[in-house]
Amino acid sequence: MTVFAAPLPTLMVVPTGIGCEIGGFAGDALPSARLLAAASGCLITHPNVINGASLYWRDPRIHYVEGYSLDRFAAAAWGLRPRRSQRIGLLLDAGIESDLLLRHRQVAEGCRASLGIDVNAVIRTDESLGVHLAAGDSGTSWGTLDRPDTLLRAAERLKAAGSTAIAVVARFPDELDTETLAAYRHGTGVDALAGAEAVISHLLVRHLQIPCAHAPALEALPLDVDLDPRAAGEELGYTFLACVLVGLSRAPDLLDLSSGCSMAGDDLVADQLGAVVVPDGALGGEAVLASLERGVPVIAVNNPGVLSVSAEALGFGHQILKAGSYAEAAGLLTALREGIATASLVRPLPAMQELN
Repeated sequence: MTVFAAPLPTLMVVPTGIGCEIGGFAGDALPSARLLAAASGCLITHPNVINGASLYWRDPRIHYVEGYSLDRFAAAAWGLRPRRSQRIGLLLDAGIESDLLLRHRQVAEGCRASLGIDVNAVIRTDESLGVHLAAGDSGTSWGTLDRPDTLLRAAERLKAAGSTAIAVVARFPDELDTETLAAYRHGTGVDALAGAEAVISHLLVRHLQIPCAHAPALEALPLDVDLDPRAAGEELGYTFLACVLVGLSRAPDLLDLSSGCSMAGDDLVADQLGAVVVPDGALGGEAVLASLERGVPVIAVNNPGVLSVSAEALGFGHQILKAGSYAEAAGLLTALREGIATASLVRPLPAMQELN
C-alpha cells in the first residue's frame, strides 16, 4: 500500500515589483508554484505569483492570499480558512472610460457564465482613484493614490451588500516611460504597475480584512514581434481581470486570531508552516523574517531581481537552505515533508556538532 506523508504547508513568496526572472512578469511563476504545491501538498502564495492576466490555473492545493494577508499570516496574527467559493464584489474606478469599462464588465459576466464564479455585485467609485506610478532608487516599482477614501467607500458598500471578496479594477496611466515598458515587454525590466497594484490591495485588505486583489485597466498595446513569452499573458485580451476573479473565487477567509475566533479543523495558522520558499535576494520581507524568527525552514532560490537582501547580508546564512532552481526547491520540500534530514542529501556529509 502506498503511504503519502501529510501535507507540509509552505509559503511561496516572489515580491511584487522587483523584476525577478521568474515571477516578475505575467504569472510566469505559476509553473513553479504548481510544482511546489505538488511537492508540499499545501502551498500558500500571493497574486503576483499566480496572476497571468488572461491565463490562470486552479489547483486545490494552492491558496490565493494577498500579500498583506500573507504577512499577517506568517506573523501569526491571522489565520486562513479554506472556502469552497467566495461572493466577489467588482469595484471599478470611475476613471475608466466607457468602452474599457464595458470590456471589464463583460469579463465578469463571462466568468459567471462559463466558470460558474459568483460575482454578486458591482460598483463604480464616486471619483477617479488617481493612480500614479513611481520607481524607487533600487529599481523597484511603487505608486500612490490621489483618493484612497473613495476606494474604501466603494469597498465598504460591496461588503455591506454581501460580498466576501473584492476584485478591484483601477485605471492606470497609459503613458509609461517608453524604455521601461520596452524593457519589461522584452524580458529585462521591472513591472512598472506591480508596486501600485500592491498599494491598492494592501489598503483594502488592511481596512476590510477580506480577500482582495487588483487588475489594472489599460488600453491595449501595439503588437511587438520581440515580446518575451513571460509577458505574453497580458497581451492576449483587453483586461487582466479573469485571473483575479478565478483566484479570488476560492481564496481562503482571513481570521483575526486576536479576536478569539473559534477554529475549524482545516484552518491554517502559522504554527503549521513547514517551509518558506523565496528568491535568494529578497529575504528582507515581513513574512520571511517572521518565519526565520520562529525557526521555520527557509529555502532561498536563485531567482535574480533588483534586490540583494541575501542571507549573508542579514546574518542568517546558517539558517537558510539554498536551491539553484525551483525544481531543486521542490526536492528540498519533498525531503522536509518526508522527514528526511536535508544534510543527508549532500556530500561530504556535514559533521555532527561536538558538545564538550
